[in-house]
Order: sequence, then structure tokens, then C-alpha cells
Amino acid sequence: MAEVQSFWDHIEELRGTLIRSVLSIVLCSALGLIFRDQLFAIVLGPSNPDFFVYRILGWDFKMELINVDVSAQFFVHLKAACIAGVVLAFPYVIWEIWKFISPALYNNEKKPFKVAFLLSSVLFYLGAVVGYVVVLPICLQFFMNYTISPDIANTITISSYMSSFTSMVLLIGLAFEFPTVILVLGKLGVLDRETMRKGRKYAFAAILIVSAIITPTDPFSMLVLAAPLYLLYEFSILLCPKSEEETA
Repeated sequence: MAEVQSFWDHIEELRGTLIRSVLSIVLCSALGLIFRDQLFAIVLGPSNPDFFVYRILGWDFKMELINVDVSAQFFVHLKAACIAGVVLAFPYVIWEIWKFISPALYNNEKKPFKVAFLLSSVLFYLGAVVGYVVVLPICLQFFMNYTISPDIANTITISSYMSSFTSMVLLIGLAFEFPTVILVLGKLGVLDRETMRKGRKYAFAAILIVSAIITPTDPFSMLVLAAPLYLLYEFSILLCPKSEEETA
């Protein structure tokens, strides 16, 4: 292990880590403010009838976005820029966290933890992509074509769309970090495959709760998200070390 540091040395390093991480997010968010057209070409993609997912699936999709608040478009731009900042800066933030904790690890612990931190960026972007090209388009298609009366038109505010975009992309990206947590706990000896297998029913209930929190309050959106999350749980089982009974 590295040289033992005092409590205040750790606090100073943590302060530097937090400052650099926040600064990286702010700088990346500034790019979202500067390149507004390019940013919203991506953000508003799933609201466009020509979005490639709808073309591939042959869906007839229509969505009209409106603004009913004088300041809404400004704050939507600010929110989208902040989301872009988090997404773009995520690998750097993870690297800063790794740099902070790695001196406290033994040499035999560093490799599995390094793998976990590298995996976290891959899973975050995978979750964001799943949210963007799978969950969000499916939910939009369902809700835009669902009506209780032909006299009621589905006209969506830009603020409402942005809230759905945030939930379906950013939060799903974070939810996909679950295998990383399991990998770390497995390497620390807290979890093994047998424990994960026995916990399937509890995990399924927890996944449904998390999906209900992330998505709009309806069973359809919840199940659309719950399916890939449960597959991640099964993937996490493979990341865990075998129990003593299995290795015997």
C-alpha cells in the first residue's frame, strides 16, 4: 500500500477530486450551451417521425412539441446542456474517483477494481444508448398513440418531453451501473454466485421498484425498462466469484 496519509491529507485530496470532477462537468456543459443546434438534433431525435428507430420498425409516429412557459425553452436548454456535461465527463469523473481510491488498495485488489471502473463507463454509455434508442422511443410511441377520446389531441410540452428524456437516458445509464457494484462486492467477498442466485426473486422486486421510479408511473414503461435491468442482474451473477461449495 502507499504511504499512510493523515485524515486532512485525504480530505484535501477528496476536495481536489470533487473540484476537478465538477469543473469537467461544467466545461462539458458549456459545450452543450455553445453547440445548441447539434445538441438538440440529438435530444429531439426521438420526437421526430424520421427517427431511425421508427423507420426500421415501420412505425407511424407523430409528436408535436409546444412551449407554454415564457422561460421554459431557456431552462430546457440549460438542463440538456447539464445532461450532456454529465454524459461527456463521466469517464473522466470515474478516472478521478479511481485515482482517489487506488492508493488505499492492496496490489491484489487494484486489478479487479480497475476492471470495475473501466466497466462502469461502458455500462453507463450502454444504458444511455438503450434508453435513447429502445426505451424512450417505445414509450413515446405507446403514449402518443394512446387516447381516451378522439377529441383529445396529444400535444406535449417541451418541458414534459425533457423530463422523459432525462429519466429514460441519464437515469437508465446510471441504473446500468449495477453490475459494477456487484463486481466490486464480489471481489471484496461480500457476494458470491450462490447468494445472487438465491436473491433472484428479491432482485426482481427491487428492479420493478427502480423501474417504476425511473419511468413514468405506468406498467408498460416499467416493464420495458425492467427487462434489460433483469438481464443485467443475470450478467452480474457471472461476474461474482463462485461460492466455496461450488469450488470444492
